[in-house]
Amino acid sequence: MEERLLQIFRKASASMKRWKMLESGDRVLVGLSGGKDSMALVEVLSERQKIWVPRIEVAACHVAVEGYDIMYQSDEEYLRTFCEERGVRFFARKVSLEEDRKERRNKCWLCSWTRREELFRVAERECFNKLALGHHIDDIVETLLMNAIYTGRLESMPPVLKMDNFRLTVIRPFCEIKETLLVELANERKYQEQKRKCPFEDMSKRQRMKQLLAELETMNPDVRESLFSGLYNKLTQ
Repeated sequence: MEERLLQIFRKASASMKRWKMLESGDRVLVGLSGGKDSMALVEVLSERQKIWVPRIEVAACHVAVEGYDIMYQSDEEYLRTFCEERGVRFFARKVSLEEDRKERRNKCWLCSWTRREELFRVAERECFNKLALGHHIDDIVETLLMNAIYTGRLESMPPVLKMDNFRLTVIRPFCEIKETLLVELANERKYQEQKRKCPFEDMSKRQRMKQLLAELETMNPDVRESLFSGLYNKLTQ
C-alpha cells in the first residue's frame, strides 16, 4: 500500500474502531459518486476487506442523476473497472428528478436525497446492512455551520446512523479525515474526474461554508477538530 493511501487507511481504521462501524459478517455498500472522496473510500474498504477480523464484504453503487437542470454522472465503465480491479462488486443506477412544485425544496437537497434513497433501495434489495459514505470532517463541519446559521440547529452528519425505515446503518469512515489529505491522494492516484459535475456546486450554501471555514481556520488551525469534538465526542465517552 502506498504511503498516502496507508496514512488514510490507518486514520479511517482508527475512526471505524472508535465508532464501532464494522462487525464480522457486515455487507458494506459504498455510495460511489465518482468524486475523490468516494473513490478513496472504495480503495480503503477494499483493503479493509482483505483483513480477516472483522470479516466484511464490500460493494459499490453509482447513482447517476438527470432532469431538473441537473446532469450528474461519472464514467460508468471507468468506475466499474476501478472497483473490479480492487475486488469490489459494482452496481449502477440512474434516477430522474422532477421539479418539486409542491414542497419547493432546495435543488441540492432534492438531488442528494434522491440519490441517497436509491442507495437505500439497492442496499435493501441486495441485502447489504451497512452503507458507507465518503463524507470527511470538512463536510461534517460545513453541515454543522449551515444548520446553525440557516436553521438554528446544532447538528450534522453523524459518524454512525441507524436508519429507522430501512434495515441499514450509515457509516462515515472518513469522519475524522481532512479533505486536503484526500485531495493529495486523488492527485497521486490520478482519479478520473466526473463527466458532468453539479451545475450549482460553485454557488451553493456549502461553498459559502467552505469560505467561512477557511476564515475560521486563520483563527484556529484546528477548528475542524474542535467543532467535531464539541459535537460528537460525548457520544463515545
